[in-house]
Amino acid sequence: MSTSPTRSPAPATTGLAMVLGCYVLWGMFPLYFHLLAAAGSLEIIGHRILWTLATCLIAVALMRRWGRLRAALTTPRLLRSLVVSGIIVTLNWLIYVYGVNSGRTADAALGYFINPLVTVALAALFLGERLRRIQLAALGLASLGVLVLVVAQGTLPWVSLGLAGTFGLYGLAKKRSGAHVDALTGLTVESLAVAPLAVAYLGCLAAQGQTVFQGPQGSPGIGLLLLTAGPVTAVPLLLFAAGARRVALTTIGMVQYLGPILQFLLAWLVFHEEITTARWAAMVLVWAAVAVFIVDLVRQVSRRPSGRGGRQG
Repeated sequence: MSTSPTRSPAPATTGLAMVLGCYVLWGMFPLYFHLLAAAGSLEIIGHRILWTLATCLIAVALMRRWGRLRAALTTPRLLRSLVVSGIIVTLNWLIYVYGVNSGRTADAALGYFINPLVTVALAALFLGERLRRIQLAALGLASLGVLVLVVAQGTLPWVSLGLAGTFGLYGLAKKRSGAHVDALTGLTVESLAVAPLAVAYLGCLAAQGQTVFQGPQGSPGIGLLLLTAGPVTAVPLLLFAAGARRVALTTIGMVQYLGPILQFLLAWLVFHEEITTARWAAMVLVWAAVAVFIVDLVRQVSRRPSGRGGRQG
């Protein structure tokens, strides 16, 4: 009597570990950028771009993916898409580093809570996807949360909106190019596209004697920290790319909130940022929107045929 082979859970387990590791690292980013506070936000981003590019090129060499990189650089439409996504993700990095190092880590966390809802709105606007009523309700709750902050503070929470908007647009750009390029090649080309700007800015700073290395706060320690900006940026992205292929979309949809939860806890409990009553109210409304969004995501996935292996993505 023969028995059917049992599918090993190892790939899904490994994938979940990769995705969890990715979001834990992203959630801990504020600790890393606080250590670099002596450098300005633009200088940090300049180093982040260059060392990310160096890290990616080393990975391309080790994995012998020069052919894929050459193909991406010589395909005009794909190259244009990756240049645009490189500019967008650089803006996202800049807003994030500025937010963290100006005492607005809680605002940054709020932006990443809102981001999936912004992504849904962008999909409806640019890709023609229809929004279900429950998705509209989630967007309405999140918008109400932002409105509470605007009324209470008298200003737009631009760090939150900037992060949600730029990362949403980055996701849209990757949606259009992702089927034609792997994660490592895409990140390499994106970094290469903005590297000239980073070199020019850091060169100007050095010529004026204003880099962090030339100031009184310069030290070998901060130099080493800036050097690690490449692996710090590349490793979570590559973990995510590898893990996302092994786990269900609904799992990613829920795990993605681990990052902003950790960022918010750091802002509140470690950096002791002031969380006003209005901000708490806004966060509660956004968390309610997130809960509605997750419930809808789980319901939609549970209604789909399981198929072979019961795995998506």
